[in-house]
Amino acid sequence: MNELRLTVGDVLSRNPFKSAKVVAGEGGLDRQVKWTHVLEVNEFESLIDGGEMILTTGGGLQPDLPNQLKYVEKLIEKNVACICIELGYYFKEMPPELLTLANEHDFPIIIFENPVKFVDITQDLHTFIINQHHQMLSQLDTLSRKFNALSLTPNGILKILQELHQFFQKSILFMTDDRRAYYYPPESKEMEYTIRNYFETLPSSDVEQTIFTLDKQLFALMPVKGLGQTWGYLCLQVGQPISDEFTFLILDRAALAIAQILLRNRTIEERKQHNEEEFVRNLLNGRDFEQDDLQSYLPIASRNMHFRIFIIQTNAEETNHSEDDWEEIKLQRSIMIRSLFKRTGFFPAVSSTKNEIAIIASFIVADHLRNETTRFSQVIRHISEMKDNSFITGDKCTFGISMVYKEFSDVKRGYEEARKVLALHESRITETNFYEELGIYRLLLLLKNSDYLETYVLDYLSAVLDYDQKTDSALLETLRVYLACNGSKKDTADSLFIVRQTLYHRLEKLEALLGADFMEPPNRLALEVAIMVHQLLKDNKSRADNLLHN
Repeated sequence: MNELRLTVGDVLSRNPFKSAKVVAGEGGLDRQVKWTHVLEVNEFESLIDGGEMILTTGGGLQPDLPNQLKYVEKLIEKNVACICIELGYYFKEMPPELLTLANEHDFPIIIFENPVKFVDITQDLHTFIINQHHQMLSQLDTLSRKFNALSLTPNGILKILQELHQFFQKSILFMTDDRRAYYYPPESKEMEYTIRNYFETLPSSDVEQTIFTLDKQLFALMPVKGLGQTWGYLCLQVGQPISDEFTFLILDRAALAIAQILLRNRTIEERKQHNEEEFVRNLLNGRDFEQDDLQSYLPIASRNMHFRIFIIQTNAEETNHSEDDWEEIKLQRSIMIRSLFKRTGFFPAVSSTKNEIAIIASFIVADHLRNETTRFSQVIRHISEMKDNSFITGDKCTFGISMVYKEFSDVKRGYEEARKVLALHESRITETNFYEELGIYRLLLLLKNSDYLETYVLDYLSAVLDYDQKTDSALLETLRVYLACNGSKKDTADSLFIVRQTLYHRLEKLEALLGADFMEPPNRLALEVAIMVHQLLKDNKSRADNLLHN
């Protein structure tokens, strides 16, 4: 690697610099020289990019010490590699103040006491740098070919890491999104725990290539991406700050080869488990299944093993995808969802259709924490943040999650519970994603297919409904808001955007229709339930009418 990085010290060993002297900034001889530039003007900010070796006769350093100091300060701020000054007509000696400034910043100042040809210097160094770039491209091409070839061999990831170690002579690690780790040499494993902890402190899981420091050690980080997701990170230990892109270019080629391995492995895994789709769907619908399949696709039952049924309704718009395209989309959805659930600590079994992804999400937890919902909420948040994904559009998804179960014979029951949550989402009756948070709707949903609910509504609300229909008024809405505001007249009027006198008139009419004691606890509870049932039945009728007309 050092042969591909030209430093100020390297330049001083070349023929045109045999008579040169370093008079300040010897601590910066390891600065990288990217190019040479002849500079004879004082205003040069737009001419400099950083990394240049400046050649000058001192014309820009005239005429006094304050300007000379300002000139060198600007060179340092622009991250120039060094300055080479030919002493003579324009600049006869080096002021001590200038040397002190350069030493403070390890900025090399090189002088030529005799005239030199700048054209010889630039020709020599530019030829070397261009040849160096050509050598870098050649090495990059060679390494890329090796990485691609190794990606087709058994244990390809480890072999790619060995190739990187051989080239850089530094420790190299690859950590996947499902907490697996590959490293070379073997003693590099000691760094895994520290690096993982570092990742967990980052504000975003989607980290781009960067340099970071841990325990006074520098690491170059390169994400490994595929299917719009980050599957892991390559971490190369580096001995010094990287001032060029060559290291990242090599890591990028290695990341591409590793991504190909991961994609191929995941695709093979998915295609091998193609029967999982049918097995999960049979289990969800209560159909027969092979006992061997139960052991193949679901974790072994244990005291602390539990599961919920997690449904993602994709609400996908109608498209012109062919059947083959849909099969590929479903396959990639399964890969993404399985990976996400595994990262969050689940053992998922997935079934995906065009508009629904159903997951038997098994997890290990102590009994007293079995109803904890944090991990499921994390999954929902991750999916909802998928904006530019071609397989799932997060902001169009709705979620339904069942109660917690232990016996897989309860899968069908859990599936029905999750679908009930989705149905209430569609009706905009509730915003919760968890069945256990539905409250009284759990009872109402059990009775909604019977005539009893309609009778219940008529028993308690018929007078109000008839009055609204005949007079085109809003007594039922007034009653609903009044109950929701716990009988507060001020809050009710504010919520309905009406004046207090109008509310009083409506409440008098409600008393006349329902009785003066309609706010007594038993009567109030009956009315609240009746309003919920009315909304539930009204929504069912609206959906049935839409289906009939469509």
